Amino acid sequence: MAASLITRVNLALQRLDHAIAAFFNKGFPPDGFCIAATNSEVYPQPPSNNITINDIIGDGFLWAVPRNRRTIEKRWKRRFGHPDYVLKILLPRKNLRVCNVCGDDHEVGVLCPTCYKKVIDETKEMQDAIQNELRLSPVEKEVVVLYDGEKNEKPSEYWQGKRVVEMKKSRPAWFSKNLLQQTTQQPATTTDVKPSDLG
Repeated sequence: MAASLITRVNLALQRLDHAIAAFFNKGFPPDGFCIAATNSEVYPQPPSNNITINDIIGDGFLWAVPRNRRTIEKRWKRRFGHPDYVLKILLPRKNLRVCNVCGDDHEVGVLCPTCYKKVIDETKEMQDAIQNELRLSPVEKEVVVLYDGEKNEKPSEYWQGKRVVEMKKSRPAWFSKNLLQQTTQQPATTTDVKPSDLG
């Protein structure tokens, strides 16, 4: 009771000090005119044994804190996850395969990136050769890309009506000729599609 009364008096003196400073439109008055308090008034000694929660809090409030400690099972689930929900630990990859051609690792169901890089580079060279040969002229004929020595394999009448683009290098071993052949299947004449494999 006495501690709260001293605190209120101290607050009132501080407000009076601020009001004097605002009245003179300056900073705080010099030290000689300030209202001073002794140490016993500023820091009152609390009673030793009779302290209640109201003396500590006053008009304030407490934040909510956990009532119980987390069990070790919950702590481990938060840290490592759970196999039925989200598992956070590192697991060995079981869907990796070794490429038969280059020996690099890749996922199952995905093309080997190292081997596919060769295909991308070769395709880019073919596109550049077509662009240099045809420029911006409209393409009304079939475009055929040939490597060194492939044009002489068939008679000149075979290449009539086709735009031939020659690559100045030999064909790579992995790039077979049947990859450039057109399909022999006739286009569909109906738009009705019957379901299959429903048994």
